[in-house]
Amino acid sequence: MLREIVSNDWFTSFLIIGLACITLCKYLFAPRFKDFITVIGNSKYLKIYSRDQKFIDGFDALLFLNLIISVALFAYITYSSTIHPSEFDSNQFFKLIFGVGVIFLIKVLLERLIGSLFEIDDLIDSYLFQKTTYKNYSGLLLLPMNCLLIYTISPSRTAILICFTLIVIINLVGFIDSFKNHQKLLLNNFFYFILYLCALEIGPYLILYKLIKDFNA
Repeated sequence: MLREIVSNDWFTSFLIIGLACITLCKYLFAPRFKDFITVIGNSKYLKIYSRDQKFIDGFDALLFLNLIISVALFAYITYSSTIHPSEFDSNQFFKLIFGVGVIFLIKVLLERLIGSLFEIDDLIDSYLFQKTTYKNYSGLLLLPMNCLLIYTISPSRTAILICFTLIVIINLVGFIDSFKNHQKLLLNNFFYFILYLCALEIGPYLILYKLIKDFNA
């Protein structure tokens, strides 16, 4: 079990940072946070806040920081529990956090660049806002999941698979909603849509998988 392999001190520190980000987000943006936590099955949040987007948004930035930390923690727990049990290495873990953050940021910047090149900024902004919302929501749920895997239940393959499946479902719901909202445009440009999926939706996660796989190489 993970709790027998590594010290929990580092995990506790990062979990507190993630919790602090969420708490600060709730404190500074209370009405928006209240709408955000009901985004699954409720389009109110997307309809209200997509009209007032900013390139640098404090609300999304705090949740994005928690997302990076939560994804890195979950990736490490998965790796240490199912692939290569090992002592916790803070340097490698910081590299993992950095890698996750860089991949996510580069992906967003590339999508915005494509929007500018093809003069579809409004469409890309709307799509990115919706996708970022569901990703941040995944990070919100990953925090308590990580707590359970570290302190309560044994991080077995089954438990990790259940957590992973739940996160995939949430993001799939977001993707389906985005597809429905822009269905006509996407079907009229189906080839470019498939090309986009391969290059900017599937590709970055393959890179992230390779990063995690080579974590202790």
